[in-house]
Amino acid sequence: MVEVDTSAQVKATAKYVRMSPRKVRRVLDQIRGRSYREALIILEFMPYKSCEPILKVLRSAVANAEHNNGLDPVDLVVSEAYADQGPVLKRYRPRAQGRAYQIRKPTCHIAIAVAPATE
Repeated sequence: MVEVDTSAQVKATAKYVRMSPRKVRRVLDQIRGRSYREALIILEFMPYKSCEPILKVLRSAVANAEHNNGLDPVDLVVSEAYADQGPVLKRYRPRAQGRAYQIRKPTCHIAIAVAPATE
């Protein structure tokens, strides 16, 4: 495992993503602790719908690190990656005999932090 300098962490977030946080976490678990290049390759070829917003947030975090802190993308490692639950949209569907069936549409907030690897 590569050691990470957490003092120079750079973050990016995506809020109110219309996706279950549980489904997003299974992808985030795969890229946490990996280099930026490895994480990109994993996200490009994973068959999950949640890879798209995660890829967008990862690219944003790296762009923040490059532009704001002058860090080189080659040295960056995904130091933190988590998905918190957002507000749940509640909708109703008519069912048999006049009943209403609640449909829950979850949202999540995706946060990714990158930091330079120290060896």
